Amino acid sequence: MTDRFLSDRTALVTGSTSGIGLAIACAFARAGARVAINGLGSREQIEDALRAVREAGATDVRHFDADLRDPDAIEAMMAGIDAWSPPDVLVNNAGIQHAVPLAEMPTQKWNDILAINLSAAFHTMRLAMPGMAARGYGRVVNIASVHGLVASTNKAPYVASKFGIVGLSKVAALEYAAEGSREGGGITVNCICPGWVETALIEPQIQARREALGGEASRDDGVRALVGDKQPSRRMSLPDDIASLALWLCRREAHNVTGASFPIDGGWTAQ
Repeated sequence: MTDRFLSDRTALVTGSTSGIGLAIACAFARAGARVAINGLGSREQIEDALRAVREAGATDVRHFDADLRDPDAIEAMMAGIDAWSPPDVLVNNAGIQHAVPLAEMPTQKWNDILAINLSAAFHTMRLAMPGMAARGYGRVVNIASVHGLVASTNKAPYVASKFGIVGLSKVAALEYAAEGSREGGGITVNCICPGWVETALIEPQIQARREALGGEASRDDGVRALVGDKQPSRRMSLPDDIASLALWLCRREAHNVTGASFPIDGGWTAQ
C-alpha cells in the first residue's frame, strides 16, 4: 500500500508537463498530494500530463500557466494557486539551456536562462515560503544540476544559474531553519543536482553515439559512450530516481535536512 503521507498537502512543480517534473508530480500524487503542474506544451500534452498525475492518485490536479521569464506572470500564477490551495511543497524544476562558447552567447539567451532557471525560483520562493512558515510545514526542492557544483565549457548562463540556485537555496534554508517544529516537519530548502538523466530530449544524442560506434553497437553502448567522459557509472539516472529523492525530502523525518545539495551523478562530482 502506498504511504499517502502528503494527504492534505498541496504541491507545485514547475516545468512538470514532461520529464523529471512530471515524474515528481506523479510521485507526489501517489503520496496523496493535490498537485499544481506548470509548463509548456500543446493542449494535448498538458491534458496528458494532467491525466498522468490524476491516475497516479492526486486528490486534485490543475495546470497553472505562466511565462516564467515574467515576474508579473509568476505573481499571477502564485495568486491563482493560493486561491485554489496554498502550496506546502514547491519544486522549482523548470529550466532551459543553450550551449555555445561564452563570446558567442546571445544576450537574450543569457537573460532568458537566468530568468527561468534562477529568478523564477526566487519569485516562487518569496511568494510561497511565508505561508509555509505560518502553517509550520514547508518543503522547497530546487532541481539544480551537477552544473551547480562543477562547470563545463559552452554553458555559461546555465552553469551560472545553477550555481546561483544552490546559493539561493542555502540562504533560504538559513532564514527559515528555525520555523516550525520537529513534530510538524519544519521548513526546509534543498537542491537535487542530477547528472545525466534519461529523458526523451536526449534520445537523439544516444542514437547518434550508437551510430558513430557502428556495427552491432546497442543502445546501452550509445549511453555509455555519451556519459562515460563525465559520469563514471556510465549509466543514466531515470526521472523516477530524481522523484524518489524529492519525495523523501518532503517527509517529516527530513525536518533537519536543509541547505543541502544532493548529487545524483554516478560519481561525476567525486572526481
